[in-house]
This record gives sequence, C-alpha cells and structure tokens, in this order.
Amino acid sequence: MDIEQKQAEFIDHFVKQASAQKGTALGSVIVEATSHPSLFAFSEILAVPTVAELDGTENSVYLEVLRLFAHGTWSDYKSNTGSLPQLVPDQVLKLKQLTVLTLAETNKVLPYDQLMLELDVTNVRELEDFLINECMYVGIVRGKLDQLRRCFEIQFAAGRDMRSGQLGSMIETLANWLLTSDNLLISIQEKIKWADNMSEFDKKHLKEVEDRVEEVKKSISAKAEVDFRGIEEIYFEPGGVMDYEEDRSRPKRRRHPRS
Repeated sequence: MDIEQKQAEFIDHFVKQASAQKGTALGSVIVEATSHPSLFAFSEILAVPTVAELDGTENSVYLEVLRLFAHGTWSDYKSNTGSLPQLVPDQVLKLKQLTVLTLAETNKVLPYDQLMLELDVTNVRELEDFLINECMYVGIVRGKLDQLRRCFEIQFAAGRDMRSGQLGSMIETLANWLLTSDNLLISIQEKIKWADNMSEFDKKHLKEVEDRVEEVKKSISAKAEVDFRGIEEIYFEPGGVMDYEEDRSRPKRRRHPRS
C-alpha cells in the first residue's frame, strides 16, 4: 500500500473521530493524530467544524498545535514553547520529519550543516541515521546522502498541507510550467516540420541526381554508338581500308636485279 493511500485512510479515521468530539475531548484526538507514525497531512482535520470551533476558547492551544503540524517546523515550535504545550517524543519526531519536508520544498540539495541546525542534531552520524531510518525508510523522502559534499540530495519528497497564500504561488508556477510546455511543443512541431521539409528536399535532390545520371548514361551510350558506326564506315565501306583477303589475291610485284 503506497503512502498516499495510507494517508487517505488515516485522515478519514481522524476526521471521523474529531467530528464526534468537542472541546477538551478534542485534545486527545489531536495529540494522537500528530503522534501517528504514518500521518503527515492535517488540513482535513483542521477543516472539521468542531476543531475550528476551538479558536478563541480555552482549548485553542490544541488548535494551535494542529496548525503547527500542518504548516510549521521544529524551529517554529522552539520559538513558541511558551504558548504551546510540551510535545511528547512521537510528536517531536513527527515535527522534525515535517521540517525535512518543508526544507525540501525550496531546495533539492540540503547541506548537512543546515539540517543539523534545523533539527537540533549534534553530529553527522545522528543526522544520517535520522534521514535513513525516519525519513527514507518511512517513504516520505527519497534521495542520496553525499558524505563527501556533506549534503542530502533529494529526489522525491512528500508534499505538506498547503499554507494560506500558497495557492496563488502554486497557480503561478503551474501557469509558467504550462507556458513553457506550450513553447516546447511549438518548438518540437517546428523541428518536425523542418525535418519533413528537408526530407522532401532530399528526395527531390536525389531524383534530380538520378535523372542527371540517367541523362549522362544515355549521352555516353549515344556517343559510343556514333563512334562505333564511324569505325565501321572506315573499315567496311568502298574506298575504305583494304580487306585482308583482297590483299592476298593480288599478284606480287617482282623486283628486277640491279645491273
């Protein structure tokens, strides 16, 4: 089962749970959801009416925790520890995993130094273990650890929940991609047309060459025939070169001795 299908099932489960609870009871649902090892999307839970109703109440801290896991990072949590409850170990792990996904949104080559700073990791061995065991094996990222260059080269990263204002940027990106694709398609079509024209030109040129060769052949054949007829006229027509048999039949002329 792929990660997208798993996500859909877990989201549906927690949406149903959140819909059936109110107030303080939602706290345990939110902690369970943000601690779940296979759940990395929370916007659907945020959209549940009973969860949205937490805003402005004494239980709004649970709503802020859910928003943190939907859009925030480990650094965001450290900056707001005074207004947020202490996270359990599974929540800490989950938020650090989500932090890697956020970093991967803008850069496909993540330096080790940046990752260690963002994740509060003290050495390269600990960082690589985290990336391998808690990110790549889980399936949220795929990539290559480059120890020589001290960086993580990302080939794939799961997407996070869309933040407010991000839709416009995404639409612009898709529009630019569509324009680039259209231009590329036009360029390909022009090259295909050029290739077709060149093929037609080559065929025409080849036909001209073949016709010319045929003309030369005919000219050479005609010249050879004319030359051959000329030779026949010289050797066989009257007044031409004497026939050998005729020459043999003539009496030989005697020479008189000198006195």
